[in-house]
Amino acid sequence: MAHEVVAHADDPGHSIAQNGAADVATDRPLEDDVTAQKRAAACAAVAEIEDGMLVGLGTGTTANFAIVALGERVAAGLKVTSVATSLAAARAAESASLEVLPFDTLARVDLAIDGADELDPQLRAIKGRGGAMLREKIVAAAATRMIVVIDARKLVTDLGTAPLPVEVLPFAARFVSDRIEHLGASVSLRMADDTLYRTDQDNIILDCRFGPIDDPQALASALSAIPGLLGHGLFLDEVDAAYVGRSDGVARLTRGAS
Repeated sequence: MAHEVVAHADDPGHSIAQNGAADVATDRPLEDDVTAQKRAAACAAVAEIEDGMLVGLGTGTTANFAIVALGERVAAGLKVTSVATSLAAARAAESASLEVLPFDTLARVDLAIDGADELDPQLRAIKGRGGAMLREKIVAAAATRMIVVIDARKLVTDLGTAPLPVEVLPFAARFVSDRIEHLGASVSLRMADDTLYRTDQDNIILDCRFGPIDDPQALASALSAIPGLLGHGLFLDEVDAAYVGRSDGVARLTRGAS
């Protein structure tokens, strides 16, 4: 994995605010450090988008910053189309005046930009806190390249500190939960306040705590073999690059480069 710093916090006009300083380039209000890091990572990724691209838009707080940044580039003259990985992402894209195409009419995407719950040194990720990992994985698989945008807190040595979400057919809820428990996880049914959380496909999510995952590929294969489990949040081969917002700037990580 190659690692380069693409911008520093003290670069003129850079969007990371140090010690609570305002973003001079955009006159935005004061931001906390994490929010500034998320925004900076997202803006760095959006800078890779070129005219004519079909862009996959991720779901979550950091991905939302990318949607806003892309909307600003489109307003300045960039011509792109997009697909959304969730109903929430579609609403955010429409608010940013982006053209959103129905994915069911498409087979390929040029570039997908999305967040992650965790990212390890091999650019393997856990995703799904936003509940959209099934659609996100489909769009990622269709994309020529996938870029992850995160703040520095999401970097881990080993995957598994965050719970691993899985999307499950409601009919198979107890069966799937039992099978996952036998794989060594503590499993909880995701709730939204006092009601059952439902995905955009009207399925349920189980959040599975495995602790440090020694063999992510073996776990991914075991989960995929469970009938009724529709998708999991292990993204092991999809991520090609990552922009990481840090206190000293934005780092770009790439897969397979020395």
